[in-house]
Amino acid sequence: MSFRNFFIVAITVLSLAGCKTNPFTGEKNLNFVSNEQLFPMAFQQYDQFLAENKVITGTAEVNTVKNVGQKVVTAAERYLNANGYQGYLNDFQWEFNVVQDEAVNAWAMPGGKIVFYTGILPVAANETGIAAIMAHEVAHALADHGAQRMSAAQLQQLGAVAGSVAVSGRSQQTQQIFAQAYGLGSQLGVMLPFSRSHETEADRIGLTLMAIAGYEPAEAANLWKRMAAQSSGGAPPEFLSTHPATQTRINNINKWAPEAKAEARKYGVTSFK
Repeated sequence: MSFRNFFIVAITVLSLAGCKTNPFTGEKNLNFVSNEQLFPMAFQQYDQFLAENKVITGTAEVNTVKNVGQKVVTAAERYLNANGYQGYLNDFQWEFNVVQDEAVNAWAMPGGKIVFYTGILPVAANETGIAAIMAHEVAHALADHGAQRMSAAQLQQLGAVAGSVAVSGRSQQTQQIFAQAYGLGSQLGVMLPFSRSHETEADRIGLTLMAIAGYEPAEAANLWKRMAAQSSGGAPPEFLSTHPATQTRINNINKWAPEAKAEARKYGVTSFK
């Protein structure tokens, strides 16, 4: 077998073998990075981030973030247990912190480590807005999006190596053209759409989680309207972005919110804050 064919076979085998079922969608997702590998690294990086930044404690807003986080995780556990995924959260170590930073941002690390920046709290505006952000971030953690991104990046690197081997006998100009075309093509055609799909998936899962936690999922659309007003139209075109366009997200939320409320009613939730 040639070196080129070896890499093609290796990528195919990894893609087929490295799959894990998403408990919310039932789909098989690319993932060959285990929790045992990923979570300890994520926990260490999270602790280092907190040590290097100003963590806000004891305020009413911080208490709301922490309380909402616990409610959303409880909602996730109810959903997972009811759908045959008992024990899914065993390795997670949930933690919710607020860090002093004017950036309008929040993020989640694998294993349940979540940060809100102070800059996003005025845009959240209220407890339900915080719940929409929190549920989205919890969804990222639960759907293993961090591990999937790592897996995709490894396949991207393998593809680059395989392609480089395939053109190794060609001119230097041809090799340079390949490197540039592969880098641009894999980023625009694979990695960015992959990232946008994760954001869309986290939006949809998040609506279900916030609804089961007792929050009105349709309010997530209002959160994104506030986000759009705050950004003053400065976002790049959707095809160049890691995130869907704001209007795309609002349209999706309006479409999915009734489904999320219907799902929540299965758990006895009939009123939404």
